Amino acid sequence: MLRIAETETGVETEDGRSLDEIVKAGAQRMLMSALQAEVADYVAAHEGEQDEKGHRIVTRNGVSRPRKLSTGAGTLTVRTPRVRDRGTDTEGQRRKFTSRILPPYMRKTPKIAEVIPILYLRGLSTGDFKPALAALLGEEGAGLSPTTITRLTSEWRRDYEAFCKRDLSQSEFVYVWADGIHFRIRLEEERL
Repeated sequence: MLRIAETETGVETEDGRSLDEIVKAGAQRMLMSALQAEVADYVAAHEGEQDEKGHRIVTRNGVSRPRKLSTGAGTLTVRTPRVRDRGTDTEGQRRKFTSRILPPYMRKTPKIAEVIPILYLRGLSTGDFKPALAALLGEEGAGLSPTTITRLTSEWRRDYEAFCKRDLSQSEFVYVWADGIHFRIRLEEERL
């Protein structure tokens, strides 16, 4: 049983872990369980496939190197399970297992990626991102350097300029104007 105590610095467990560390560890366990189940389903779906020597075509193949993933629960270190698939699809192309939960090269969840432009638009300068993300995601989550933020800002600017220059000549827009004033004072029994 997990025993929790309130300290001067916040809530901690008997072993000294903070509430954030408990949440982070739980999120990591849940993510790993989901990845393991996804791989197990894929391997089970191709269980009967064998090559000419009687060997299974789809097998588990260890785990990948650890990588960091920035999430709302903090930065997790993940080692995704790997699959060796020597089969081909209906067009004769080599099949490859790709996780739908955690695609290759994903380093931050979509929600974290959405936070970055919002922080920038709210006036956070490129040099302030590292401490802000460290406060939100922990020290490992502060992996966005000012150079990366500048590159992302350039991409957003290009997207914005393309948005502003798009052709609207074939589009129709309907405008509805509404105007009104609501007074909070009472004049006798009715409101203006």
